[in-house]
Amino acid sequence: MGKYDDILHLPRHVSEKRLPMCRADRAAQFSPFAALSGYDDTIQEAGRLTRSSMELGEDGIALVEEKLQQLARQQRPYGEFTWFVVDSKKSGGDYVSAGGYVKKIDTYDRRILLEDGTAIPLDSICYIE
Repeated sequence: MGKYDDILHLPRHVSEKRLPMCRADRAAQFSPFAALSGYDDTIQEAGRLTRSSMELGEDGIALVEEKLQQLARQQRPYGEFTWFVVDSKKSGGDYVSAGGYVKKIDTYDRRILLEDGTAIPLDSICYIE
């Protein structure tokens, strides 16, 4: 005869005062606990790659300025722009491309405004098509 043979086949106790817990709530008690909150985000951020900005030579700057002058002369100019966006968390950044109809070439604030609301800094543009 074993140590627990006398209670082995007794019915399970059911409380008369409390309702049984649903399966989802019972499972939540045993879900994993994140002891280091934000650790996964930090690791992911450290692994994210950034690029360094390429410097345009005199020829590249002249080409961008020529394209801007061509856009300024057109009635409803459309352009495809590529520019460098500096990363706010790490050194470097990434190149972004967008296209659209030019609403305004703002030489005071040094940016191009597209009709969809995109603002492109003039000093960051590296390519216009």
